[in-house]
Amino acid sequence: MAGAIITGVDIATDQVIVRFDKPVATASAFVLNGPQRIAIDLPNTRMGRVQASGGLIASIRHGQYDPTTARMVFELKEPAVVTGAEFSSDHQTLTISLKTVSENIFTKTVRKGRQLFGIAPNAQAKAPSQPGGITVPLDPPRPLPVPTVTGARGSNRPLVVIDAGHGGHDPGSSSSDGSKQEKDVALAIAKAIRDELTASGRVRVALTRSDDRFLVLGERREIARRLKADLFISVHCDSAPNNAARGASIYTLSEVASDRVAAQLAAKENRADVLNGVDLGGENNEVSSILIDLAQRETMNISSVFANLLAREMSEGVKMKDNPHKFAGLIVLKAPDVPSVLLETGYISNDEDLKLLLSSGYRKAVAEGVRKAVEIHFARRLTGQ
Repeated sequence: MAGAIITGVDIATDQVIVRFDKPVATASAFVLNGPQRIAIDLPNTRMGRVQASGGLIASIRHGQYDPTTARMVFELKEPAVVTGAEFSSDHQTLTISLKTVSENIFTKTVRKGRQLFGIAPNAQAKAPSQPGGITVPLDPPRPLPVPTVTGARGSNRPLVVIDAGHGGHDPGSSSSDGSKQEKDVALAIAKAIRDELTASGRVRVALTRSDDRFLVLGERREIARRLKADLFISVHCDSAPNNAARGASIYTLSEVASDRVAAQLAAKENRADVLNGVDLGGENNEVSSILIDLAQRETMNISSVFANLLAREMSEGVKMKDNPHKFAGLIVLKAPDVPSVLLETGYISNDEDLKLLLSSGYRKAVAEGVRKAVEIHFARRLTGQ
């Protein structure tokens, strides 16, 4: 039977009311920091075209978390948590109660993870000894993948690892209508860059993922380290509440963000390791210690030089933001011995940028800019410049 469709959202001072065209059995909620948000997952439900704001809610983003689950993300005007949620008797209306809290309590609520509302059909019969328990599907454990290396022959050729951001349970940002997801756009652009570099015959190339799979941020950089990569490029699409924001940009690692937008991006991207409220990242003190090592500083310097080169070479065919090279504390860039950049190829939240991101011509332009920068970078390294 086809799932329910969300037909409307009403926002009051301290409540959010969600309406469906058919009964919905359960819902769950969790909160996220950086920026402060409340996410609501609705199994066996699809999104309709709804928008609303007011009360404690600054804006709503929505899309399909997976083919059968709709996800609504409420960006908050101030810290708030879900104090309860109740379905109507026909389960076609869900009323979510909100309460403003301190920053400290909000942070503690983030750590608590997911709250479940409603009673799943036959739940008591299936698990009478665990009232209120839920099963959260996770990708099965697997060894760290070692991707295929393509391109120039010979192990003495430089190796570039291209990382398509997000994937699997983590869709990343989405278009304004929720129909396009960052994970798919990033993968298509990453493959275009791989193909362009492979065709050049001057470097070896590998992708951290070539399909729709979830990788923890630390795994992405460790793939590059395991392969002894000479360069790591993580490909993403930007997003912003301001739908007019456009242009590509490049980030390199710094513990001090270059501006407020860079700090917000780092907070958003670094939360990609939190799946269903569970932190899968496992960052530890060893990483913190590595960051102050001289090797890390040298790597950061090389990354910064490459980022400026990449911005210059891409600008010939790609619209770049003003001052496109930015700095942020991005976990995925923290390999201590692999120069790394994060490439935001455009704003998926902007309709004009989205058309470009989905076009083969634009992907080709991005790939050509990357190829030129890569060739110049390694030519300089070989000649000691």
